Amino acid sequence: MKDKPFRYLYAFGGGMKKGNWFWNLVILLTVVVCVAAFVLHYKNWAKLEEGNFGITSGIYRKTIPINDISVVAWVDKIPQMERKNGFSWGVKEKGIFMDSITAKEVFVFVDNLRTRKVLLSSKDSIDLYFNFTDSTETQRMYQKIKALLTQQQTVKP
Repeated sequence: MKDKPFRYLYAFGGGMKKGNWFWNLVILLTVVVCVAAFVLHYKNWAKLEEGNFGITSGIYRKTIPINDISVVAWVDKIPQMERKNGFSWGVKEKGIFMDSITAKEVFVFVDNLRTRKVLLSSKDSIDLYFNFTDSTETQRMYQKIKALLTQQQTVKP
């Protein structure tokens, strides 16, 4: 066995041996699932349509009717929170968190913790923080939401 290159493969059942299709399939499926999870959570997708603001990132999704939004504001930092369901990795933070002070659920869709974030608060006490990797895209979405809110306030009697 000393004269064979890559002898460590033989110790673990690899090498020229046939019949490893099951473990090869398991490894391949694991890699595919990991890549899919990364791609799905890589960025935030947001849209304004039919009077609703919707944001999606992987398995996390939240929709808030524009009529229910009471506050749209820029914030430099999000408050200290405990993760209920979600993840933080590098400069990304996504999921459902619990505010340490108020003990209420907060939805976080932040692609870059280093840049400003938009805070949306709804009338039924839902807080949502979001930004995009591209700060100009975040600025555009903020302006669109602000314009829709202003338009709705002028239409109301």
